[in-house]
Amino acid sequence: LNILKISKMNSLYVGDLHQNVSEADLNGMFSEAGPIFSIRVCRDRITRCSLGYAYVNYYQPAHAERALLMFSDHTLAGRYLRIMRSDPDPVRRKSGVGKLFIKNLNKKTIGNKNLCETFSVFGDIYSRKVVYDENGESKGYGYIQYETQASADRATEKLNGMLLDDEKVSITRFKSRKEREDELGAKAREFNNVFVKNFDTDMNDKKLTELFEEYGPIVSAKVMTDDSGKSKGFGFVCFQRHEDALKAIYEMNRKEVNGRLIYVGRAQKKAERQAVLKDKFGQMKTETKAGYRGINLFVKNLDEAYDGYHLKKAFSPFGKVISAKVMMEGGRHKGFGFVSLSSTEEANRALTEMNGRILGTKAPGPAITCRHCRHRHERASAKVRLV
Repeated sequence: LNILKISKMNSLYVGDLHQNVSEADLNGMFSEAGPIFSIRVCRDRITRCSLGYAYVNYYQPAHAERALLMFSDHTLAGRYLRIMRSDPDPVRRKSGVGKLFIKNLNKKTIGNKNLCETFSVFGDIYSRKVVYDENGESKGYGYIQYETQASADRATEKLNGMLLDDEKVSITRFKSRKEREDELGAKAREFNNVFVKNFDTDMNDKKLTELFEEYGPIVSAKVMTDDSGKSKGFGFVCFQRHEDALKAIYEMNRKEVNGRLIYVGRAQKKAERQAVLKDKFGQMKTETKAGYRGINLFVKNLDEAYDGYHLKKAFSPFGKVISAKVMMEGGRHKGFGFVSLSSTEEANRALTEMNGRILGTKAPGPAITCRHCRHRHERASAKVRLV
């Protein structure tokens, strides 16, 4: 019995797969490079849906190397594949050693294959990837990871700022999300750029400069405009000194300019704005949940004449009603609704006294579990639980 020893030299990782790609699809493509020992598309244990990556194992390392060269710029099911040697060591994969971020790539001419050919002269490449959008168009940036940091340093020294297919590329060390967030925090403490909004449409670059120049030397002032050249009502002022930017914010924020209260604050990059909004809406969601926390009752067999107002009125004698809602669909009364009371005692009292009572022409059904419950329960099993 001959057992093949699979190593990273004969095994390839294939990522960015469409969820419908199967082992048979991969075999049809990768078998062109040589005899294949095995293929495995990784799937969710429960749903069996593809996780978007697979492993292709060849008998010979030379065939794996050939596949890397042959298919590095190929698509399957409309997606560009990310192909690299398989490495079972997670520390190596996640360390970031030798990994570079490359931006301002020519979107028309630079793909995975071109990227590899350009950067391979500086050392052995562990992985490479040009990032594409859902339509298969390059986004103009990508990643290269070398086997060693020395190779990455040589590539950065020689190619950073050079022209690749008429585009001046920028090459920097790859930074993890945490590093980028920490960097944003540091920049937030020492900034020069100020964001200004809510001014009128007559504002232009010259007027914006005149409005803020009393606070210190200005590097640039720009009013953002639409395609017709009309002001969008916001812009940016960049000061030479951080102290001047702080002073401008302190004195100009909420100041009236031509009858409008303008906003002046520190300019934030997109990633930072998204992080702030995420925290803000997360807090709002938590506060909303806290505000509506109570004992939720499900009420069925409602008369069609009953709406949220009448439902709240019917249950208000038993305590503080946080919310009351009758469910509708396309303007049609669905015959059930939800009432949330502020305490267990109030909910129990309402459950005892209201179950079976006539409201309008019908007796409401039992109060059960919570307003998110989608199950129908029999009256004899009516229960209330904290939500």
